[in-house]
Amino acid sequence: MDEVKDYSGLNLYQGVRGVAVKVLNRIDRTDAYLDKMLEIELKNSDFSGADKSLLFEIVHGVIRWLGRIDWILTGFYKGQFSKCIPNVKNAMRVALYQILFLDKVPEYAAVNEAVDFVKKIQGQKSADLTNAVLRNIIRSKESIRYPKPEDDLIGYLAAYYSHPTWLVKRWIKQFGEDFTKELLIANNNKPGLTLRVNSLKTNHEEFKSLLKKVDLKFHDGSYNKDFIRLTNLTNIADWEYFAKGYFGINDESTGFACRLLDPKQGMKVLDLCAAPGGKTSYLSDIMQNTGTIVAVDKFESRLKILESNLKRMGAKNVESQAVDAFELNIEEEENKFDRVLIDAPCSGLGTLTKKPDIKWKRDLGEIRKLAEIQLRLLKKGASLLKKNGILVYSTCTIEHEENFDVVSQFLNDNLDFKLIKANGLFDENLLDANGCIQTFPHTHLMDGVFAAKIERIN
Repeated sequence: MDEVKDYSGLNLYQGVRGVAVKVLNRIDRTDAYLDKMLEIELKNSDFSGADKSLLFEIVHGVIRWLGRIDWILTGFYKGQFSKCIPNVKNAMRVALYQILFLDKVPEYAAVNEAVDFVKKIQGQKSADLTNAVLRNIIRSKESIRYPKPEDDLIGYLAAYYSHPTWLVKRWIKQFGEDFTKELLIANNNKPGLTLRVNSLKTNHEEFKSLLKKVDLKFHDGSYNKDFIRLTNLTNIADWEYFAKGYFGINDESTGFACRLLDPKQGMKVLDLCAAPGGKTSYLSDIMQNTGTIVAVDKFESRLKILESNLKRMGAKNVESQAVDAFELNIEEEENKFDRVLIDAPCSGLGTLTKKPDIKWKRDLGEIRKLAEIQLRLLKKGASLLKKNGILVYSTCTIEHEENFDVVSQFLNDNLDFKLIKANGLFDENLLDANGCIQTFPHTHLMDGVFAAKIERIN
């Protein structure tokens, strides 16, 4: 094996592909999230807009299709691909993603870039290996074999549609084969871009006219007209009207919990897990800056992001508090809240189009641990709610242990609360058998989210 050469003081990870390998190496060896890693690299780079877009495309693409990419590389690599040197492994992944999925990059160019990078950082022997593996794949591209569905359905779906085996197995058991296949396909789609019009700063007609002036194509949200879907991806956050707070960048699904909570003007509202503030600002919008919203988050750093977002959006009726939600206590009935929103920390398995790295980071044990925390949060939020007040429990996952199972357990343990079915309040297509909101990426063309409305009756 070639030794890593000493290039002290030199930046070895140059150019889009080099930085892509650097980011992928870090994701492999740490718990860091893809978006955070990319944000740091983009902020510290002098890449052009086109290069930033390409870096985003490559890193997200490799992580999205990691299951298929690694299946192919494992078949062509002599030895255990999983034990391959990280620089070599991720250089091959970057090259293979371009070969399989990016039409604009010639195959020979993708191979040559990977070989040059590996030679510089790992030496000639590793470069020769990289060259041999990638060129062999290109020659055999049309005859690559995956597990046969009739012999190993789970293995086939996991490899071809790039999801962890445990998750595919679980979803087939829960949803059936056809539903699961459609879900896997949707999870691998590139995400759309959805904006929420902020009526504290503008109105729908004015905002649409501004979009038209800059030739941005759009259409209304499918279920909530406060949301607008752009038909092409763009660096929308660089537009002057983002800084002016005319809109937020939020999936249409984020609005359901806020609309289900139905806060009235002048009410006292608690947002128990508030940062980064997308739902908080929407609540402020719905309430037209009246009443009081108490926005809670455990970490000061996250609250600073929330406060910055709220300032931009012109939300002035929000009081932020850096406190552990479990330490909030209010004994006096008159000081409790009319409305409580619990947008609970969750596995995020409904958001894989936007956050593909999540599927490789989660496991069944984590889902079960999260469910315990979620139930505790629901009990805590309920203890802060006035009589006849409304609480909404929401997540951005499709896992039943984190969703209705938590609500059901809470209702069984707390007979002075009842579930309010959302039938008649929302499109029936959005509702599950229990009258709760449950969306799926392939069915609703948005994130998979859950929301349940609960009333305190005593």
